[in-house]
Amino acid sequence: MSAEQPRHLPDKELDKIVLNYLTQKGYKHTELMFRNEIRAHAGEDYSMGDMNAVSGYQFFPTDPDSNNPDSYISSYADLRKLIERSMDIYKLELRLVMFPVFAHIYLDLVFKGFLDKAMNFMEEFKSDHYEYYGDNIRKLSIITHAQHLQENEFAITLRSQKYNVRLSNVSTKLLLNFLQENKLYIILRIVNQYLEIEETVNHQQTLMMSDIADVTGVTGYSARGLDDFNKQKVFLGPLPPEPTFMEEAEQVLKVKDTQLNSMDPQSLGDDDLSTLLEDITKDFKDSIEAPDRNDVPLPPSKGSDIQAKIEELFELRHRIKLGASTLPSICFYTFHNTYDSLNCISISDDATLIAGGFSESYIKIWSLKGEKLKAFMNNVRPTFVSEVSDLERLREQHGSECKRLVGHSGPVFGLSFSPDNRYLVTCSEDKTARLWSVDTFTNLVCYKGHNYPIWDVDFGPYGFYFATASYDRTARLWSCDHIYPLRIFAGHLSDVDCVKFHPNSRYVLTGSSDRMVRMWDIQTGRCVRIMSGHAGAVQSLAVSDNGHIMASAGEDKKVILRDLRTGKTLRKLTGHTDIVYTLEFSRGGNLLVSGGADQTVRVWDVNACLSDQSDYNTSTTNMENGTTGVGQARNSESARVKSDEMLATFPTKRTPVYKVKFTRRNLCLAAGAFTKLSEKEQ
Repeated sequence: MSAEQPRHLPDKELDKIVLNYLTQKGYKHTELMFRNEIRAHAGEDYSMGDMNAVSGYQFFPTDPDSNNPDSYISSYADLRKLIERSMDIYKLELRLVMFPVFAHIYLDLVFKGFLDKAMNFMEEFKSDHYEYYGDNIRKLSIITHAQHLQENEFAITLRSQKYNVRLSNVSTKLLLNFLQENKLYIILRIVNQYLEIEETVNHQQTLMMSDIADVTGVTGYSARGLDDFNKQKVFLGPLPPEPTFMEEAEQVLKVKDTQLNSMDPQSLGDDDLSTLLEDITKDFKDSIEAPDRNDVPLPPSKGSDIQAKIEELFELRHRIKLGASTLPSICFYTFHNTYDSLNCISISDDATLIAGGFSESYIKIWSLKGEKLKAFMNNVRPTFVSEVSDLERLREQHGSECKRLVGHSGPVFGLSFSPDNRYLVTCSEDKTARLWSVDTFTNLVCYKGHNYPIWDVDFGPYGFYFATASYDRTARLWSCDHIYPLRIFAGHLSDVDCVKFHPNSRYVLTGSSDRMVRMWDIQTGRCVRIMSGHAGAVQSLAVSDNGHIMASAGEDKKVILRDLRTGKTLRKLTGHTDIVYTLEFSRGGNLLVSGGADQTVRVWDVNACLSDQSDYNTSTTNMENGTTGVGQARNSESARVKSDEMLATFPTKRTPVYKVKFTRRNLCLAAGAFTKLSEKEQ
């Protein structure tokens, strides 16, 4: 296209048609070049978006009020009044448009140099969004110069990726007609350029798609594209064992079964009537959902691995079956005199050790059995060891009540014991993860690779792999025998705050400050599930034993249950009144336990959440389709409404709950740091 040719309205209408054609055909490079040429002539970004998403859109080539800061503010005020005066059935949907419009108006004012107007605009209207988008409001507030739009990650994300909004046909027409009739060209441009609106057939369909928030926000995908993305095939069944493992296990179990059969049947519980061999065969039965054994490379099994599996079966046979009528017993451990320096807690799988990570860069380990911890002496000579009893003689004679592990050079933010309880992996602000021996209480390996502080770490269910989550917006997969990461999981738009292995070790789940939960395939390094719906950073994750159900929670005080097979939300559980720090499914997956900054441990009925989804959709519609004004605090109100699935609440004595964990027999262990009364409270 010649640069000398003048442009008239018909030409611009033709440009719109050409842009639409290039977008539909996927000619992204040509489309970008064509947009740049248009921008050079017209001074406006002709971003057409998805023509099918917003039908009947009238394109406005010029905006006479684009350099008038008062026009931005008055346009937003007019939009706000529209939503306040709308019918209740459309008000909830239209509210979803408010925050992205608010954010882009603020960024436009800052970019054009109207800093005072931008600050006044922020102060006047931030209360509309603070409860639900408080973290994003804080990120916007620090953008005070045009240069920040090119440097701030949040601003770059908003400007470079469209904000997904799902609206019904009526709501979409109501919005666009209002903007066109009132000549709110500023907001029309923002909607066209920065919003991806997906229309649904009617209002009821919009409200019943799990939850509107699940497809709202910046995800990198359109709402419909996100649904298609989550249809990728995944293998969530248990990882098959090695053939040699089963052969060796059968030989050992036949001996055990013979010993059990010789015992008095009255001395055995109901679960003991089946043989241990049947139990382990059932545990590893073939499933079409099971991944291939070679998808998760593991070292060959040792004799100790077989013995550990048999011991686990013994524990499971005496496991209490929990449910709505049988709540768990909870044993709570309180840390005193921490002076607000305790950051994280981890409990070993055999419930014998507990570890805490501190801001002073060290880790402390205590015994939960009330015994003193005795490390192996440094002068151990393998030639003198022939039996297990010889090892015990090589430990310290006196020991100590706790062991301090020193090696990090920054606060310790994450801890995780290995499944065999012999190792501890930690992460820190110093950008490193460290592997420690629980036998010698010494540092074995230092893993470097992250560029910024590491927030969380999790050992895999088989003990060979572990994963880390970092401020650098990546999660990484490591093996204990390599000092470099095996996989880098990149895709989150903000900090990766928590990480959790799937029970079959084929997948890693991550939660982020971008409010998203992602599931990654460790074999390919690709993301296979993207799950939205949270109104704040995701701080905790948990996966049920069968690998199908995942729970996530965080700053929005809600616990969300999801089906990993589809990525859909099953339930949003409300009741917590502050940040949720920790989640754990019971053995068997019937119950979910959560704990957080509100100093309570709460128990939820998972079976009730899975029983009837139609009741949930109806109750969600009725609860959220209220008459609350735009400026009112909706998130805090919903947090006060307790879900019917909450079975019990156990308050602590001024102790936020940092960690909850179920033992193999379904005893719930919880821990936290005692907080003293402040001067005002005293």
